[in-house]
Amino acid sequence: QLQLVESGGDLVQPGGSLRLSCAADGVTLDSYAIGWFRQAPGKEREGVLCISSSGGRTTYATSVRGRFTFFVDNAKNTAYLEMSRLKPEDTAVYYCAAQRYGSGSCSRQDFTSWGQGTQVTVSS
Repeated sequence: QLQLVESGGDLVQPGGSLRLSCAADGVTLDSYAIGWFRQAPGKEREGVLCISSSGGRTTYATSVRGRFTFFVDNAKNTAYLEMSRLKPEDTAVYYCAAQRYGSGSCSRQDFTSWGQGTQVTVSS
């Protein structure tokens, strides 16, 4: 399993932007599927954006399509979630996850390595 560390969570106003980071400890991510998930208080953890290890498949939650994007800096062993036009309903703890040779589905059971989460709060 990978050790993943998220960062970048913050308090942001509605309509604002935020970038979350997910750093892998000493391992390049180019053979891993990456998933971003979130969990709001009292709700189940949901998949937000997931990409396959090949990069050929990307799965978006309908609620974030067109607002959230993803990229990986392999030189830094870090994946990023770029969030824009944030809404109060985006408030949650955000988690990154990784799975070697993963398919890019956004099912929790398809990922075995998880970060500790970072809090994103969207409020005026």
